[in-house]
Amino acid sequence: MMANDAPSEAPPPARGGDIVYRHRIATRVWHWINALSLFVMLMSGLMIFNAHPHLYWGKYGANFDHSWLDITPGHLRVGPLHIPTPGLLGVTPHGGRFVAFPPWATIPAHYNLAGARQWHFAFAWLLVVPGLLYWAWGFASRHFQRDLAPRAAELKPSHLLHDIGQHVRLRFPTGEAARRYNILQKIAYLSVLFVLLPGVVLTGLTMSPAMDAAWPWLPALFGGRPSARSIHFLCAMGFVLFIAVHLLMVVLAGPFNEVRSMLTGRYRLPREKGE
Repeated sequence: MMANDAPSEAPPPARGGDIVYRHRIATRVWHWINALSLFVMLMSGLMIFNAHPHLYWGKYGANFDHSWLDITPGHLRVGPLHIPTPGLLGVTPHGGRFVAFPPWATIPAHYNLAGARQWHFAFAWLLVVPGLLYWAWGFASRHFQRDLAPRAAELKPSHLLHDIGQHVRLRFPTGEAARRYNILQKIAYLSVLFVLLPGVVLTGLTMSPAMDAAWPWLPALFGGRPSARSIHFLCAMGFVLFIAVHLLMVVLAGPFNEVRSMLTGRYRLPREKGE
């Protein structure tokens, strides 16, 4: 009786080589929906950009206004910076029409502004509706507060520099530590959830004349539709950077284990060297 009344001991921490449950089903489903919708929206967005490959700040933006970004044949200008891009940006494919982004990077692959808008708007629903549901689940389940909110100690410069140094040396967390998000992951995921996603959706709405008429505060919020288009493009490039780094980390950390965890939720904790 005495033994039964005693509190049970806490389970020992997981060790390298153990298989643990890492990702809840809501996270996994939202991840793959996002992967599909972002892939289509980025490529169709580049086709839409091809219709006018210039970006502006302020309330005005047309052919004879001063732009901060231009893509012209074989050339990229960002402010005072001029970058040659022969064969990469500013190309003339076999169809004979100049485009800022080449056919392999766009949906549709041939110049079709109307078709690109249809793809873009259709998959925008697939981005926004599941995103709102994931937000609601994340707060209600306390996933955001428990797993993604940085602790004060993690935000200290010394801790941030240490984590950056570990990643540069390809020294990833092992054992029990691999079950938790590190501070760089937290910053990246919070930036996507609460900066890039809201930014790209709100600026996308701002570029719609119908939404401007219904919500006139939207253009004022971003300083005009041309500014909203610039911010929309920068948010999209933020997604490209995030995806590139994310895929690189998956490859370096072990693609089979990482992809399996996002398909089944099960993850084998990395071992320490020499284990």
